[in-house]
Amino acid sequence: MGSPLLSSIARRLDGKVALITGGASGIGKSTAELFCRHGAKVMIADVKDDLAHSVCQDIGPTSASFIHCDVSNESDVQKAVDTTVSKYGALHIMFNNAGIVGSLKPNIAHDDVSEFEKVLRVNVTGVFLGTKHAARVMIPERSGSIINTASICSVVGAAAPHSYTVAKHAVLGLTKNTAVDLGRYGIRVNSVSPYLILTPLAKEFMKANELPVLTYSNLKGVELKAEDVAEATLYLGSEESKYVSGHNLVVDGGFSITNSAVSIYDQLNDQLN
Repeated sequence: MGSPLLSSIARRLDGKVALITGGASGIGKSTAELFCRHGAKVMIADVKDDLAHSVCQDIGPTSASFIHCDVSNESDVQKAVDTTVSKYGALHIMFNNAGIVGSLKPNIAHDDVSEFEKVLRVNVTGVFLGTKHAARVMIPERSGSIINTASICSVVGAAAPHSYTVAKHAVLGLTKNTAVDLGRYGIRVNSVSPYLILTPLAKEFMKANELPVLTYSNLKGVELKAEDVAEATLYLGSEESKYVSGHNLVVDGGFSITNSAVSIYDQLNDQLN
């Protein structure tokens, strides 16, 4: 799983150190594996200790480490950043990826305020804290790349519960604001917004709400996987995107630009067939 799979010329993150929250599964896991294949040292921060240890073992102890971290707890996030710098000597890439979904209710009148606030604490406050403490160590170095996992829910409505949609809109706003703030120090801040991926989190959400697996993307013949989002994140973390900041990289096969209720192309296709 380590860097020998790629030549030193092909590795795009040689000498880089990354901290990935929510790195024990799904997009975080795929990104940790890909970053390490490209020469990075990775610290995985998660609350799922056993899964995270397994990921580190698969990648290899020379390339990946784990620290328990609840991203809604500032002392945990501060410790994760400090431990990363202490172990690997720097922090070049912060990937604020940890998140939860919440449960789907018939309408907002049925929503529970405590659950709403919990989703915001993890999905918004967690990104804020990760950005704050990454910036703390990146500012003196006058460089760094901070990447936030948003969602298509950062640009459209009616694709997820209210709490999740509100949180992802907030992540996009925070990304833009901090890109302006931290650009003065040579630090780039971007977000990646994927369409639905059948990660463990998504499967748990759909099972809990008894939802069918639906694909509304207009891009046929391909299926979005966690590895695809990891590739987008790799681009944002590498020097290939050195002049990209404040950008929301949407990875959705055209879903967010399509009116799924009224598509002239679907209507035309129905008429022709």
